Amino acid sequence: MADHGFDLLISARWMIPVENDGEILEDYSVAINNGEIISLLNPTESAAVNAEKRVRLDHHVLMPGLVNLHGHSAMTLLRGLADDKALMDWLQNHIWPAEAAHVADDFVFDGALLAMAEMIRGGTTTINDMYFYHGAMARAGLASGMRTFVGATVLEFPTNYAQNADEYLSRALEERREFLGEELVTFTLAPHAPYTVSDDTFRKVVTLAEEQDMLIHCHIHETAGEVEDARREQHQRPLARLKALGLLSPRLIAAHMVHLDKDEIELAARHGVSVAHNPTSNMKLASGIAPVPALLAAGVNVGIGTDGAASNNKLDMLAELRQAALLAKVGTLDPTAVPAATALKMATLGGARALGIGDKVGSIRAGKDADLIAIDLEAVETSPAFDPISHVVYAAGREQVSHVWVKGRPLMRARTLTTLDTGALLENAARWRERILGKGKTA
Repeated sequence: MADHGFDLLISARWMIPVENDGEILEDYSVAINNGEIISLLNPTESAAVNAEKRVRLDHHVLMPGLVNLHGHSAMTLLRGLADDKALMDWLQNHIWPAEAAHVADDFVFDGALLAMAEMIRGGTTTINDMYFYHGAMARAGLASGMRTFVGATVLEFPTNYAQNADEYLSRALEERREFLGEELVTFTLAPHAPYTVSDDTFRKVVTLAEEQDMLIHCHIHETAGEVEDARREQHQRPLARLKALGLLSPRLIAAHMVHLDKDEIELAARHGVSVAHNPTSNMKLASGIAPVPALLAAGVNVGIGTDGAASNNKLDMLAELRQAALLAKVGTLDPTAVPAATALKMATLGGARALGIGDKVGSIRAGKDADLIAIDLEAVETSPAFDPISHVVYAAGREQVSHVWVKGRPLMRARTLTTLDTGALLENAARWRERILGKGKTA
């Protein structure tokens, strides 16, 4: 291999490829050209190759970047505004009024950049978002360098962004056209939830998704109240209604899916639906514990999300990994449920598969894009290191993420962001605090 030249060679104490559960490669290197993983090299092979740049990580885990499968990035600007509320109280009496007063293009751009800085610092390389002012979200994604899925929210009622369902859809498609050539930006259709979207609109979403080859991202079965209201008012549970409307397919990313019976789990598996599990948000809003072990056993693809910073209140995927594993255990009273390697796969390859990019990212394999992160285990909190997979899931904190690459491009080196200005982000956040409190500029 001596005559092979690479753009970048990253060597680490441990590598977790994720492709095979529990696999750990020691002292291996990843060779990268033009943002693509060319090969995984053992120490002898890596010593023999030429590379324009070498990064040596003697105490680190190198692993795929984390995929945040459900978020509302701009809501970082509402973090801590209303806590310890039930979901509908939180939405109707606190979040929606605040959004009506402040959400616009600049709010979404500034809030999304703040969120992306937080996510990159925590090892997240892909975000599957759902919000408004989609051009602003897409521009933030391009500025940060993250792989960004822009969810175009659809509602029946008016907001600052649109007046009715048809306008939500038409504006989304118009904004999408501007970014069709961007490799790292993908638009999805995001009907908010069964309780905020009509049958006719769901049918339009399904038709558009098929015509435009787009994913669908929707909150489904988040609370017991949502399910009970649907049974009382529509005489069927939401998932049955969505099946009748044609929504259930491999295109669908169903966020939450907390309250499911056995038949609904089998229904999701049969139709190839992916689930975005949001453990911390579900705990904070007391929504319940999603039946993740049963979903996995049925063959449902499950990824992990943070939800928005207003209902979490962190965009910390490493924390979500731990919570996902622990919630599964306490929810089933089975300590073997969702072991560390399974949780790690959910947060990487599971999310990538849900987004239709499992062939590009989510694991370390030749031919995939180099969306990679490094976690430094040389810390009091993670020493000694017997099992790096266990440490990543149960012991490491996001402050130990040292390096982040998307398609081979460094977004963070040695804890320093390379694409975003932290000082400017903090100044912007302070200005937004004053505006939201009514003390600053409002126009």
